[in-house]
Amino acid sequence: MHCAGCMAKVERALAAVPGVSNARVNLTAKQVRTQHGAEVEAADLIAALEAVGFASQPRTEELTRAPSAVKPLLAPLGVAAFACMNVMLLSISVWSGAEGTTRNLFHWISALIGVPAIAYSGMPFFRSAWAVLKRGRTNMDVPISIGIVLATGLSFYETMVGGHDAYFDGVLMLILFLLAGRTLDAMMRDRARAGVDALLSQAAPGASVVSADGSLQWVAAADLEPGMVMRIAAGDRLAADGEIVNGASAFDQSLLTGESAPVPARTGALVHAGTLNLDAPVDVRVTAAGADTSLAEIARLMDAAEQPRSVYVRIADRASRLYAPAVHTLAALSFAGWMLYGAGFHHSMVIAIAVLIITCPCALGLAVPVAQVVASGALMREGIMVKDGSAIERMALVDRVLLDKTGSLTLGKPEPDAQVVASLDDEAAAIALGLASHSRHPHSRALESALLARGHRAVRVEGVAETAGIGLSGTWNGRAVSLGRNDAADVVSTTLRIEGRIDGRGEVLIPFTDKLRPDAHAALDRLKALGLKVSLLSGDNAQAVGEVAADVGLEAQAAANPAEKREAIAALQAQGHKVLMVGDGLNDGPALAAADASIAPGSASDVGRQAADLVFLGDSLNALPRAVLAARRTMRVVRQNFALAIGYNLFAVPLAIMGYVNPMIAAAAMSGSSLIVVVNSLRLVRAAK
Repeated sequence: MHCAGCMAKVERALAAVPGVSNARVNLTAKQVRTQHGAEVEAADLIAALEAVGFASQPRTEELTRAPSAVKPLLAPLGVAAFACMNVMLLSISVWSGAEGTTRNLFHWISALIGVPAIAYSGMPFFRSAWAVLKRGRTNMDVPISIGIVLATGLSFYETMVGGHDAYFDGVLMLILFLLAGRTLDAMMRDRARAGVDALLSQAAPGASVVSADGSLQWVAAADLEPGMVMRIAAGDRLAADGEIVNGASAFDQSLLTGESAPVPARTGALVHAGTLNLDAPVDVRVTAAGADTSLAEIARLMDAAEQPRSVYVRIADRASRLYAPAVHTLAALSFAGWMLYGAGFHHSMVIAIAVLIITCPCALGLAVPVAQVVASGALMREGIMVKDGSAIERMALVDRVLLDKTGSLTLGKPEPDAQVVASLDDEAAAIALGLASHSRHPHSRALESALLARGHRAVRVEGVAETAGIGLSGTWNGRAVSLGRNDAADVVSTTLRIEGRIDGRGEVLIPFTDKLRPDAHAALDRLKALGLKVSLLSGDNAQAVGEVAADVGLEAQAAANPAEKREAIAALQAQGHKVLMVGDGLNDGPALAAADASIAPGSASDVGRQAADLVFLGDSLNALPRAVLAARRTMRVVRQNFALAIGYNLFAVPLAIMGYVNPMIAAAAMSGSSLIVVVNSLRLVRAAK
């Protein structure tokens, strides 16, 4: 499948199978999901798709990387561009009035360059057309292929007989524009699919498994089985879900839950594939591996997210059903009419070919992709990367915004309270720095950075030991010192304890906060001014989410797991809302994929960045209203492009039918209409301002 017409054909073919109640295509993943009764077999569905020209196979539970949709188009595009430039140069002399031997020589050179290039570069259209023609059907590539073949054949005939006109340059220009539009579309679909591919890379490739004799053996992730015991060193990611059977440590689960603070886990606790062991080695008994892990389940949720059908996709669906028969009919009637008029076979064929070429939907096909590319460039200059161009269209329609908290609304970086840090005397600061420098814990690193920024120097602390989930302890000048958790505190904090101090500062509570992004309040106000309702949807605990929600004045849902986030979005979509999801972690992946449009910060996890349609690179939350405004402006230009493309056909097609246009002029007119669409789209260079 490569276009809206393909999607429509697949869905109609499957819907016609007795017992099938629904069929929905995901073009990016090249999959179709069906709902049907028990009497329907996979073979019935495969046969129905085969009948309309699509080879298929049942989807397996195994998650694999999808092949690129762009790579097969790059070589044909390059050949078409190279040949088109050279033939155009040769045609300059012909257009300038060259006659006789010179004209014939340039026609032959153009044929030697053009015919092989047309045969190779046109292959994507020829294959698609032949696949449906041999089954007695048609698609948008059939009239395109017929026009290319007839124009090339007529040009070669004119070259052999020394005729006055040849149209190799026009045919190559036609193929070049068609391939450019299809390549742009394929690039966007590859980027949209990249989210699942990135997610598959999050799990560790394997683990060291403890054998019965106590020795360690490396086992690939695909070969892990329930019951095996993995030894997970500090700094390693888990390759499977499991239960800790020996040891204790803290785990970074932010990719799964969005929770910014490391989570301590002891014997008996469940840990999941993709999470990072921070502190100490542990032994983990495998409970789920491969396709059964939580990580694989999130990947399946992302892969299964259905693409919303926008208004322009529906227009393309309807146009694809009418385009081929309409063009065939017009060309055939033009040929027959001129034959009856007495124009002769050659002249009638030239007019029919001109009709086929001039009705090529290049301008219509470029109306959306070119506007998307220009708008994407404008957003990039403002620090916003667009990964899926169709998301611009979908973002222009959103009326609800769901924000994750940690790393999205906030910066996702714990920072010690500045006043408390400033209040530490030199001795306490030096001891805290000496302890913190021994740990990789996020709180220790943040405290170390804050103390170094204030010019403090670390003292040497003897016998420093780090206990998972507890903190650091050691000895300084014979006194016990420690830096670690304080579960009795009402806020996320670290406590510095110095034995023997008599000034009341033997124990200092250092609160940590996750600050809001710059311009957060202003950005939320701008979103509301645009008519969007904004709320929080976070996997963090209720207390942390509630504090932030109260600060920014938003409704909030806390402690939501990936499936619950996806369900919340589906519920809003069922009510008719168009949802923009803003998230950063692996736990947001399914929600980012399921939303009508999605955006992630540049600091997000690899999966969050890949699953999102857009990524903003700076810290400022003003990227959100800017993206929405740019999307709305882009869709206004897209509607203008559609009007220009349709107006071109209403004006040009009658001229071709009346014989005022030959194939070369038809190709030039088609290219001119495409250039008008491109020029109009260039007005979007400041769309994000």
